[in-house]
Amino acid sequence: MQTSTTIGDIARSAEQPAVHRLADHTTLRLGGPAREWATACTEQELVDTVFALDAAGDPALVLGGGSNLVVSDDGFDGTVVAVAGTGIDADEDGCTGAIVRVEAGQDWDSFVGYAIEQEWSGVEMLSGIPGTVGATPIQNVGAYGGEVADTIQTVHAWDRQTRQRATFPMASCGFGYRTSRFKAEPGRYVIAAVTFQFRMASRSAPIRYAELARTLGVELGARPPAADVRAAVLELRRNKGMVLDADDHDTWSAGSFFTNPILSAADAARLPVDAPRWPMPDRPDPDGAGGEGAVKTSAAWLIEHAGFGRGFGEGAAQVSSKHTLALTNRGSASTADLLDLARRIRVGVAATYAITLEPEPVLVGCRL
Repeated sequence: MQTSTTIGDIARSAEQPAVHRLADHTTLRLGGPAREWATACTEQELVDTVFALDAAGDPALVLGGGSNLVVSDDGFDGTVVAVAGTGIDADEDGCTGAIVRVEAGQDWDSFVGYAIEQEWSGVEMLSGIPGTVGATPIQNVGAYGGEVADTIQTVHAWDRQTRQRATFPMASCGFGYRTSRFKAEPGRYVIAAVTFQFRMASRSAPIRYAELARTLGVELGARPPAADVRAAVLELRRNKGMVLDADDHDTWSAGSFFTNPILSAADAARLPVDAPRWPMPDRPDPDGAGGEGAVKTSAAWLIEHAGFGRGFGEGAAQVSSKHTLALTNRGSASTADLLDLARRIRVGVAATYAITLEPEPVLVGCRL
């Protein structure tokens, strides 16, 4: 492999400012400085830069849109490698639909809008999610009854252990609720591109989420126009402070801070009668008891009923006034402030319901 540019050339380009605060590159607007900064505009630059840093024993943080990161106030003592490669390459066929390769640095929501314009059906429920295409398989991002695994054909990556290209068909990605093999082995793989397989249709995939169906005025299972679904999802997300807006501090967040807990049937039975429960028959019972499988409950319900409602918090870090699951920076918060709030909520939920909430964002240089 030939090196197209050196780390020093990228990190110290005259176009780059001398200091890069992670707060300027994350949706929480939190995080201290990076020791070095590299911008990779192509797959070759991305791989060359990360592999060179690995060979030198220098820590590397691969950064997409910064929408799922909580970075320490001390910053990152290494090189942040910003993924900036973009591009969409489509092959349409009347029989098989559209096979679309998208580079990792492509903005996700812009791609969703473009897919709907091209009548590539299947990602409209994921409208308004911030970040880049390359980040979506890691969390298996999902919303309103859809998840990115529904349309992924292949994830194109590089293995930092073997220093080889690694291509994963969907069945090998280990996708589950907000997880994947890429999340299970953090830092091992650098995702360079994602190939999607879409049905050619102006209508959406079947609606599987009750709130979205009500907003659209359709029955569950209906397939309304995809453009209508996108508009409805954006409206729902905007009302919850989940569409980025520099003037709205409710959007200064990392989205949902905690994942919905996956419980054993026995633990779910101990919840209050009115607590939400969604059976997951395809997922084994966490207690290993077999039977009907695991049960998912609502982190938002647990948080609110443990006494942490919308707007909770006295300082610059507060629960969103629009959505209980979002922890927000009201403009002058530090990462320490945000984590103090998260710990308070986590301890309160554990004391009330004996359930330990798990954070959804990646924590860099900090922990709960």
